[in-house]
Amino acid sequence: MEEPVRKPFPGGEALLGLDLRRLPAPKRALHAVGPDGKAPPRASSTAWEQKYRAWVIGCDVFATLLVIGAAALIILDVTGRPYFWHASGTAAAILCTLPLNRAWSRHVLGEGAEEFRRLGRGLVMAAVLVAMAGLVFGALDVQPWVFLAVPLVGLIALPQRYALRRILHHARNFNGTCMLPVMAAGDPDTVRDLIDRTRADAHVGWRVEAVCTASGAGEVGGIPVAGRLHEVADQVRRGGYRVVAVTADPYWTPRRLQQLAWDLEGTGADLVVAPVLMEVAGPRLNVSGVLGMPLLRVSAPAFTGGRRMIKEAFDRTVAAAGIALISPVLLTIALLIKLGDGGPVFYRQRRIGRDGRSFLMIKFRSMVVDADKVRSELLSANEGAGPLFKMRRDPRVTRIGMILRRYSLDELPQLFNVLSGTMSLVGPRPPLPEETEGYDGAAQRRLLVKPGITGLWQVSGRSDLSWAESVRLDLRYVEDWSLALDMTILWKTARAVVGGRGAY
Repeated sequence: MEEPVRKPFPGGEALLGLDLRRLPAPKRALHAVGPDGKAPPRASSTAWEQKYRAWVIGCDVFATLLVIGAAALIILDVTGRPYFWHASGTAAAILCTLPLNRAWSRHVLGEGAEEFRRLGRGLVMAAVLVAMAGLVFGALDVQPWVFLAVPLVGLIALPQRYALRRILHHARNFNGTCMLPVMAAGDPDTVRDLIDRTRADAHVGWRVEAVCTASGAGEVGGIPVAGRLHEVADQVRRGGYRVVAVTADPYWTPRRLQQLAWDLEGTGADLVVAPVLMEVAGPRLNVSGVLGMPLLRVSAPAFTGGRRMIKEAFDRTVAAAGIALISPVLLTIALLIKLGDGGPVFYRQRRIGRDGRSFLMIKFRSMVVDADKVRSELLSANEGAGPLFKMRRDPRVTRIGMILRRYSLDELPQLFNVLSGTMSLVGPRPPLPEETEGYDGAAQRRLLVKPGITGLWQVSGRSDLSWAESVRLDLRYVEDWSLALDMTILWKTARAVVGGRGAY
């Protein structure tokens, strides 16, 4: 049977106005030799990756030169002249520490928070170098360059990178371009799960184009099976895949995975191995070497301790500041609700919080008075998933309530719940008492932390999520919580609310 060769993407790729079909194909590596004695194709950087990386580097250089140049004109020495050496040294420090921290590596550009962490580490290192140089050379007037110039570079470079990432994600989500070709190898069930995830989250940039399984025949999730598991390296040489994703299968012993890593050397393909603990990620996973063996260490979830105290302080501080800042908005909404039908402004509902304790959750009333009494009459029209009750066109919702729900304004009074300590800014969705009666053992873990005004469920589809997906996202948050994740969710919530996605 002749082995298939990966076909190019239909329609080519485009990014930032570039027609990637007109660019020459990347050169193949000549040093690697395949089993047939010929040089195999190398999965080198695609044209769109090179273009994207060039844009990132150009934007970082532009931000550096812009800020340093402006600072040189503003910060003058006692003679009224610019600090030439200070400016040159600061610019050189930034442009050296960014590549040293691999802030321009193609492996992180457009991929998660690691890109921004490396940018931050590079700028911090640059500030430290400038400060140390000032001490060594006796230039004690470097403070403005350390505490103003370098942070300003970050304030400009960060949104520039974010804008570039939005362009990249748009190309992936809506055009299907700028993707990395992936070869998946493993058990058909685990491979199918990987395929489903890559299709649901196209912005990640993975496109599974071929599969290797133990049988070596058929298809998985609509993707053709290219060969058997022991043929993965040969298939990669023939097809030039950029990522080899290994999923769980009895075939993959430590020795075979090591051999696969050796066989892929020189192909330019990245080997990634999906752990058995698919839903555990983030700060709980650490790779460490013990007795010469690489071990994946999984730490216990943190439900108490210093980090949780920081979260508690952050929640209450932001809630208090938010209430003070948006108080005119709160008063305006309250007035509109009161003038609408003369009923109460707030709606209080009993929900289940941390450790199963109940509390009264406060919202702006968006339905007619006594809406709960007619809920039983609408059960046949329920569109919610699992034990949830949802209707896209609920006849109980008032006119002002439709607007409030569209942009989640009805949830603003929950800031008072956060201030009182019964809720958090970010956390699982606060369930109703009757919902928790149907919880299984996994869903019960949602009650280990405080419920939140927003959460992963809010930024991943809101009311459009299935019950199983909602539970999965909540459990992922409970297990892998971090302050960085909270900040990311708050930022994405603002975008989802402004767009009104998935709310009804």
